[in-house]
Amino acid sequence: MTGLKLAKLPDRTPVRIAITVNPDLNRSLHAYAELYREAYGASESVPELIPYMLEAFLKSDHGFAKARKEGALGAVPTATTPTRRGRRRRGDALPPSEIEGGK
Repeated sequence: MTGLKLAKLPDRTPVRIAITVNPDLNRSLHAYAELYREAYGASESVPELIPYMLEAFLKSDHGFAKARKEGALGAVPTATTPTRRGRRRRGDALPPSEIEGGK
């Protein structure tokens, strides 16, 4: 052990996941991207927004968090990002480096 303050960095290898969505969901995703552009003045593509949307969904699903904490999910891969002190405010985006499968 070297005694370094910084722990070994987590695996940051991007994971590509291809999905197919129905036309209604596709329209909703594009509408969300447009609303995002209007709200923040920055244009982001739907594929760029989806990982953050999924992360926000999973973080807000209390049943999922409880099952994960209780170990009821079996051998599900978990993020290896070190925990931080404090809480993020609702709506704060995580950088891709903190999202499992991010770029």
